[in-house]
Amino acid sequence: MTTQARGLHTHVLDSLGLAITAGEYPPGSVLRSDELAQRFDVSRTVVREVVRVLESMDLVESRRRVGVTVKPAEQWNVYDPQVIRWRLAGADRPRQLRSLTVLRSAVEPVAAGLAALRATPAQCADLTEQALGMVATSRGRQLEAYLVHDVAFHRIVLNASGNEMFARLGDVVAEVLTGRTHHQVMFPDPDPAAVTLHVRVAEAVRGRDAAEAERLTREIAVGALQELDVLAP
Repeated sequence: MTTQARGLHTHVLDSLGLAITAGEYPPGSVLRSDELAQRFDVSRTVVREVVRVLESMDLVESRRRVGVTVKPAEQWNVYDPQVIRWRLAGADRPRQLRSLTVLRSAVEPVAAGLAALRATPAQCADLTEQALGMVATSRGRQLEAYLVHDVAFHRIVLNASGNEMFARLGDVVAEVLTGRTHHQVMFPDPDPAAVTLHVRVAEAVRGRDAAEAERLTREIAVGALQELDVLAP
């Protein structure tokens, strides 16, 4: 696929994905390939490729003699990072953020406890490095730099748990943290108490204290939910 074709593909995919997840096309709506090609001024090949991607996310299904039909939201692959990104860009952002943060609160504390038992020395060192990076970027409105360390920290915890199901949630957590930052559902500087908690989690994991790692991570999750009460009620 040429650079131009990739650009067209991305544009059409994002436009349709955002529209579907925002409810502009209710369940049962039929999207016709020829109309989409005309609307976006692209070839039907590009439309077909976009539809295949949307089908892989369970947002739509193709039916012979009917066209491309939008599926109900309860059938969507809500764990797909791109679906999360589209939903966070829409008007339903507060509910989506809360739903994802509750998921994190259920998973990450357990993952941190397991990480304290299973993390390799390299993972422990990397976790500490990312926690210190969060400290270094937590002042002076450096949210983008802070985000890099925050995402890396939580990926390491999930991976170090040794549970492949938890590890696969790394992209989900990354989208939550990224969406929260890019859509200004964050204070200008992160909560100092939350930053300190991340450092303490790293210390607990390195010290093989599973109970403390789990407790501290649960405290981080509770704090994140409380922030949403203020910033995205």
